[in-house]
Amino acid sequence: MIKKRYPRLFSLLSSLGVTLLLSGCDFVLLDPKGQIGVEERSLIITAILLMLIVVVPVIIMTVVFAWRYRASNTKATYTPDWSHSNKIEAVVWTVPVLIILVLGTITWKTTHSLDPRRPIESDHPPLTVQVVSLDWKWVFIYPEQGIATVNELAFPVNVPVRFEVTSGSVMNSFFIPQLGSQIYAMAGMKNTLHLIADEPGVYHGLSANYSGHGFSGMKFNANVISQEKFDEWVQQVKQSNATLDADKYATLEKASFNNPIERFSNVTPDFYDGIVAKYTHSSGSHAHPHSEGKE
Repeated sequence: MIKKRYPRLFSLLSSLGVTLLLSGCDFVLLDPKGQIGVEERSLIITAILLMLIVVVPVIIMTVVFAWRYRASNTKATYTPDWSHSNKIEAVVWTVPVLIILVLGTITWKTTHSLDPRRPIESDHPPLTVQVVSLDWKWVFIYPEQGIATVNELAFPVNVPVRFEVTSGSVMNSFFIPQLGSQIYAMAGMKNTLHLIADEPGVYHGLSANYSGHGFSGMKFNANVISQEKFDEWVQQVKQSNATLDADKYATLEKASFNNPIERFSNVTPDFYDGIVAKYTHSSGSHAHPHSEGKE
C-alpha cells in the first residue's frame, strides 16, 4: 500500500535500510584474529546478552501494555487507586541488581586477565616493538633488529608482541582493532601493550584519539607473516640507505598528512628512551632523543 502511494519514499527508505545493514557487515571488533581480541569479543557479547535480559522484556511489555490498555479496550482492568505492589518491586529491583553483580564480577576478572601490561603466555619469546606517535604518523622501532619504519608494521604470526608506546607530540591512541586493546600514547610516558595474532594477514591499525587536522591519515597496516617471511622483511628494511638519527627525527617531527611508508636500516642506540626523556624532568644531557649518541 505504501509502495503504491509513495514510491519515492519507499525507494529512499529501502536504500537507507540496505545501506545501514551493509555498513554493519565489517565489524572488525567482532572478527578478532588474536587471543586478546577473542576474549574481548566474548566480553562484549556477554555484556550485551546480560543487558538484553532487561531490555527485551521492557520492549515487549511496552507494546503489550499499550495494546491491552488502549482506550478502546473496555475489558482491560481499570484500577485508578492502585499505587504499590511488592511483587513488582521485587522483580524490578532484583533482576537489575543480579545483572549488575554478574557484570561487575566478569568485569573485575577480565580487567585483570586482559591487562595490556600483562605478558602473553607463549612458547615463543616476545618481539619488542617501540611505537612513537607523531603529527600525523607512526614510527616503529625494532630495537632487537636495529631497524625502524614509518607507517609500516610487521611481526610473526603466533608470536607475542610487546609494544612500548609513547608520543613525540600530543596524546594519541595506538589501536589494531582485530588484535585487541588500544592504549594511549603520551609524551614522557612509556605505555606497554601485549598483543598476538593467531592468523597471518593484513590488519588495519589507526589512531583512536583525535589529534588534529591529519588525524584521519594516521593509519598503518599490521602485516602478520610467518617467521621466515618476517626475517626476509627485516633484511629488506636493512637494505635501506636511510638512518633514523637526529636530523631525520627532526624532519619526522614536522606535521605531515598521509605520510608515506619509510624504512631505516639503522637506528641511533636508545633512541626511544631519548624520545621519552625529552618530555621528562631529566638532566640536560638527555633532553633530546638522540643526545646519547653525542655524549
